[in-house]
Amino acid sequence: MNAIAFAETPSKGVYTLSEPGGAVAELAFSRAGASMIIIEHTDVPDAFRGQGVGRRLVARAVEDARAAGKTIMPLCPFARAEFGKHPEWADVWKR
Repeated sequence: MNAIAFAETPSKGVYTLSEPGGAVAELAFSRAGASMIIIEHTDVPDAFRGQGVGRRLVARAVEDARAAGKTIMPLCPFARAEFGKHPEWADVWKR
């Protein structure tokens, strides 16, 4: 499985993970000011189901937010559920 890729514009960003067969999982977010991002959706194709790919994408967003001193508002139901499972992410969770 490939490494997580990251692309951004001044107002949005996306983390993606692809496999050689062409399946692409993604986590998309928007920026809310200089100190917060909003996770809007996470999409994990069937080819990745059960492999923890969605959790990896959210974890990468958490790592990057923490390093940049930002908080995350997870509007995406999947991302919100992951935050609920990981109390160690509380420092970046904007409730």
